[in-house]
Amino acid sequence: MPHTEFIATGFHVPERVVTNDDLSRMMETSDEWITQRSGIRTRYWVSEGETGVSLAREATCRALDRAGMLAADLDCIVYCTCTPDHFEPGNGVFLARELGLRDVPAIDVRNQCSGFVYGLSVADAWIRTGQYRRVLLVGAEVHSRGLDRTTRGRDTAVLFGDGAGVAILGPTDDPRRGVLTTHLYADGRHAEKLWVDAPGLAHDPFISEELIREGKHRAVMDGRDVFRYASVLMPQSVATALQANGLTPADVKLLIPHQANLRIIEMVQKTAGLRDDQVYVNIQKYGNTTAASIPIALHEALDEGRLARGDVLVLTAFGSGFTWASAAIRW
Repeated sequence: MPHTEFIATGFHVPERVVTNDDLSRMMETSDEWITQRSGIRTRYWVSEGETGVSLAREATCRALDRAGMLAADLDCIVYCTCTPDHFEPGNGVFLARELGLRDVPAIDVRNQCSGFVYGLSVADAWIRTGQYRRVLLVGAEVHSRGLDRTTRGRDTAVLFGDGAGVAILGPTDDPRRGVLTTHLYADGRHAEKLWVDAPGLAHDPFISEELIREGKHRAVMDGRDVFRYASVLMPQSVATALQANGLTPADVKLLIPHQANLRIIEMVQKTAGLRDDQVYVNIQKYGNTTAASIPIALHEALDEGRLARGDVLVLTAFGSGFTWASAAIRW
């Protein structure tokens, strides 16, 4: 049975850079307040005419160029997002249309910040079984249009950015390389700790002026509980991935955690017993791009020469649901 290897990556963010000082002119906040609590200094927000699919298309084109491939070489799309362009259908089919693909299956994965690792697990299973050979795995988000950019919403509005990261995956017959294992978890007891209540068909009608007036269409987060659980469950998932493959923290060349909050990343690093040079951090530039954060970080890490053939890479993520996940990969 083949393993799944990363053939190429790509990413794209909007041109518009939003600094903490920019946000201080929209709401009661400051650069110091945001930086101390999150580590974020800038993020990218879309402008008119840009969508999640347009960001994903640009990222995909860059990955195809790196791989020396055509869009027609892809035989499946796994599109991870919690900010779809439309209520339905999923963004995957719109991306397929943008790429000129017909009859190519497209599936959307809605697991928020954990989405890319969940999507990787799905793609890995399909490639291992031979169902598909060239899978485009996408993480793309447009948060900015759904944020409450007032003081009322500052606890979440200052955190999120827009962007897209993709990976082209394929089979390798080398049993020592590729995706070794993935580990997925969920605990719905905490679903309302980080959620967007509407639009949704639990409401009748599923969207209304009243729901909008009450802010039900905005993200609501219990930041304290998110921090508390993420700081424990992410390093636990890292330990599980290492133990499943007979590895130790010393074997890890690079950990790419979901870029949610610098303090969470530091807690994960400390608990996992990793050095600074073993953990990739770019949240200061992009903010929290949920499903896009890991593939964007992976692309930058590769460009910086942080991974070489044979290195051990670990991914870990935590998001609303609560959901969390990890993956062990030998590059």
